[in-house]
Amino acid sequence: MTTMLEVAKRAGVSKATVSRVLSGKGYVSQETKDRVFQAIEESGYRPNLLARNLATRRTQTLGLVVTNTLYHGVYFSELLFHAARMTEEKGRQLILADGKHSASEEREAIQYLLDMRCDAIIIYPRFLSVDEMDEIIEKHDQPIMVLNRRLRKNSSHCVWSDHKASCEAAVLQLIEMGHRDIAFITGSLDSPTGMERLSGYKEALAKHAIPLREALIAEGKWHPASGAAAVSTLLSRGESFTALVSSNDDMAIGAMKQLHDSGLAIPGDVSVIGFDDVSIAPYTVPSLSSVRIPVTEMIKETISRLIFMLDGGEFHFQQRFPGELILRDSATRMTQE
Repeated sequence: MTTMLEVAKRAGVSKATVSRVLSGKGYVSQETKDRVFQAIEESGYRPNLLARNLATRRTQTLGLVVTNTLYHGVYFSELLFHAARMTEEKGRQLILADGKHSASEEREAIQYLLDMRCDAIIIYPRFLSVDEMDEIIEKHDQPIMVLNRRLRKNSSHCVWSDHKASCEAAVLQLIEMGHRDIAFITGSLDSPTGMERLSGYKEALAKHAIPLREALIAEGKWHPASGAAAVSTLLSRGESFTALVSSNDDMAIGAMKQLHDSGLAIPGDVSVIGFDDVSIAPYTVPSLSSVRIPVTEMIKETISRLIFMLDGGEFHFQQRFPGELILRDSATRMTQE
């Protein structure tokens, strides 16, 4: 294996100069840099990462904690894709840790990334409370950002979307279209996002003095089969509804299939709105109306802020990322009978 000393000899410089070129610290002329990089390429030299990390106290890695209940959805795929791509753009590697099924396991995943000496950590929590996350941030020196939750104490360490307001806006749009009997499929009720979206549904009804009918609410589990099952539950109760809001697109797609199989036309009999605006939403039949959550922008802001905390630099500070309702063929105005 080629050594740094051999690279130095090939480039006609000292070993210290090669070290400065690789670390980016200290002045080295461009001509000398070019000779060093040429020598590295010709010799096939690869720096000893462990030694470099010990010297710089950096591993050039960012950690991401996500509960495994998100792994099966399109939403997680998009989140992970953009997180990995943007981390690479910043010259880092992304390390994923599984938060599993409880707050204690989320804590263990965070500790694992800390033990791996990740330079900074992103937490996409499901079970940890806001107070617990504030405590974790204050306890550790490594920069920690929380994605998709609003913190009380460390507001600069979180990036979030207002799911309650976004869902309220979607239901209000249906009300404006003339709908009054609006059904709702929740996400898992142990999910903060699921509870916020349910709260937004209830708030929109209250603003228009539309009585809340518990029989028009069915619980889902984020995947398409649970959306279909929720529609079966709603129909079995004998309650009529002209519109349906689903807490995510996967469930909305399952719900549309079940509505179709039950002889109900979309949007003629039931208008449908989902959440997350997944890539397949414009290509369902009919195309699915959905609330777009700006995952890409949220990840970009999160990673930019972590890099700022680590290396300095500039970024445009934004905490709250509003959702945007994208109306397509699955939702329409009530026809007057």
